Amino acid sequence: MDYDLELHRIVSEVKKLDKERAKVCLQFPDGLKAEATKAVSQLKLKTKNQGLKTEFYIWSGSNFGGCDYPWYLKDLGFDLLINFGHSVFRKWS
Repeated sequence: MDYDLELHRIVSEVKKLDKERAKVCLQFPDGLKAEATKAVSQLKLKTKNQGLKTEFYIWSGSNFGGCDYPWYLKDLGFDLLINFGHSVFRKWS
């Protein structure tokens, strides 16, 4: 893969969930959608090596940045939504 998608950070966030099986949705901008299946393959390997059971789903809809969150995904039971973009998106608590 030609991009550093910081997949190790995703593995770290999945680990923090402390769930028997985590359900993760990955949201890529159009320019990175071609790399999505490669990223999922690497993530599956990395999470498996950490002893984590994780289901990864690729959001194929539009993505115009961190503010383009598909709100109805919360109703599908995802534990984590990862939005890939150009800028750091801070989580506020």
